[in-house]
Amino acid sequence: MTTHKRIPRILTATLASCALLLAGCAGEVEVDKDAKPRVLTTFTVIADMAQNVAGDHLDVQSITKVNQEIHDFQPAPEDIKKGETAQLILNNGFGLERWFEKFVSDSDAETVVLSEGIEPIAIEEGDYSGKPNPHAWMSPTAAQIYVDNIVKAFSQLDPEHKADYEKNGEEYKAQIDEVDEMLKREIGSIPENERALVTCEGAFSYLARDTGLTEKYLWAVNSDGAITPKRVADVENYVKENNVPAVFCESTVGDKMQPIVEATGVKFGGTLYVDSITDPDGDAPTFLDLLRYDAEIITKGLTGK
Repeated sequence: MTTHKRIPRILTATLASCALLLAGCAGEVEVDKDAKPRVLTTFTVIADMAQNVAGDHLDVQSITKVNQEIHDFQPAPEDIKKGETAQLILNNGFGLERWFEKFVSDSDAETVVLSEGIEPIAIEEGDYSGKPNPHAWMSPTAAQIYVDNIVKAFSQLDPEHKADYEKNGEEYKAQIDEVDEMLKREIGSIPENERALVTCEGAFSYLARDTGLTEKYLWAVNSDGAITPKRVADVENYVKENNVPAVFCESTVGDKMQPIVEATGVKFGGTLYVDSITDPDGDAPTFLDLLRYDAEIITKGLTGK
């Protein structure tokens, strides 16, 4: 009997606790409701682009971190959890993120392909011959299409701040224009017969097209990066036959140009940034810094100045 008498007291206490818990939960929901919409991007370069458009209105985060390989990235459980709580996910497209479909399979977020509307450059060699080269953001002209797509996506996500996104987008595109002029001026100072850009990955096809560089590389796409003796010999011959003064490699792939340097005696011109920006104290903490830095390193390497 004593046990039965105590049950109502226990229930009363439990109900009171639940009421307090629900009140607390209600407060938390209110805070979450007022939080900024979360936008995820697949890598740091487009996160920086997106932040320039978003201003203070959105919470923009990159799924991959600085200096991480992005082609065959394997999302961790915490990355998957972020995807489940995002309202919008921006990806590059053109086959860059081979892990993307799996990543968004359990997410209700809207997804937007930022390369939509860009005329792709087809890969000419390797297993991915005929497929689009995914590194379109390396062309400032194409990068402005990325910005337009970001503005459109943000305006649909958050119509209240559409005017701000449009204004931020136009201002950011004006900055990209300035960098584009600088790129063409810097690389245009290289004698035409010396404009040979030899890199590890074929990540500069769009930049080379825009600036009149001739591109040669060890492999076309990062995940297609097994260096074959035939490919090494091909690049070695190109360097020797064209008296290439310097060769380069991308920041996310390691020291893969060393065999060419050792075999030909060519100078290593420096590390270039493509798939990732750097930490704030690095050489390329923003996308615009990345383009400026690459132009400077390429020009110095090929001219010796």
